[in-house]
Parts: sequence; C-alpha cells; structure tokens
Amino acid sequence: MIVWLNGTHGVGKTTAAALVQRLIPDSRVFDAEKVGETLMDISPGLPHTDNFQHWPPWRSLVVDTARRILDYTGGTLVMPMTVLVEPYWREISEGLDSYDIPVHHFVLHADQRTLMRRIQADSVMGPSSFRLNYLSPYADAFQSWLGAEAHVIDTSELTPAQAASEVATAVKTLGTPTQL
Repeated sequence: MIVWLNGTHGVGKTTAAALVQRLIPDSRVFDAEKVGETLMDISPGLPHTDNFQHWPPWRSLVVDTARRILDYTGGTLVMPMTVLVEPYWREISEGLDSYDIPVHHFVLHADQRTLMRRIQADSVMGPSSFRLNYLSPYADAFQSWLGAEAHVIDTSELTPAQAASEVATAVKTLGTPTQL
C-alpha cells in the first residue's frame, strides 16, 4: 500500500514521512521528487517548465516506479509529494489503482500564517521564495478539491512527531483502502 503525504511545500511532509516510516512496520520512504530530478537531468531535451510535474512522463514514471518498488519489496511506501493539480492527481491515483495498489491519501495542512512562519524560519532551506510562491496555489487546491479528496491532518499546532503519529494511527484505524 501507499501512504501519500500531500500538502504545500514547507508544511513538513518530508520530516513527517521519515517519522511515519518508523511507525508503520515494513515501510519505506519513496520521494517522487527524485523522479522529477532524474527528468531534470536530461533537460534541455524536455520542454521548459517551472515544475517537473507538468511533464507527462513524471506522472507515469511515479506510478511505474512505485509499483516496481512494491513488487520488489512489498510492504508500504510512504510518499511525501505535493500534487496540487487535480488532473495530475487523478492520473497518478488511477495509474496506481490499475495495478491494484491501495492508497491512503493524506493532506498535511496548516493555516497560511503558520506556513509563512515555518517557511521563513526553515534552518535548512531558509526563507524559500519557491515555497512561498506555492501558498496561493495550495490554498486554491485545498478549497476546490484537495481538502475533500484526502484525509486532512491540521498540523498548525502539531509537532512533526504528533503529525506522524496521527498519520500512522489513521492508517492502522482505516486499514487497507479498497479504493482510491
């Protein structure tokens, strides 16, 4: 199965994923951003874009890579990846469904003020304009489809460990999803 951690850049998906992985037996983290980085390495052979998710091969490669990892290792993949474009999410989720891979889709959410504070105070990336630029698209996606699509965990007042615990508890409580 897959535990997909969605949410805007800077909300804490990568940190939470590492902690979730420790709480779910036989799980491993697969960061689909690495697939995008591989595609960027072959650029300029691809059309110019500000986001590798706009390249159709990224979406199908994420599905195929996740499937092959699960075929090889079994268990659970914890995938921290922002997907804000609904048709892209549909393509990915339908692709995973075509391989009978169940997905628990979570959105790690925080209010805009908390997100701004976290992004500005990030000791690793610093105040990232890239992350700040995604606050509005995230808010739009959350209001229009994402908030209703996934299990929302409001992290505004949670530590990363508490957010990870909520994800792991929800996965255990919900069991294996039968449909995306």
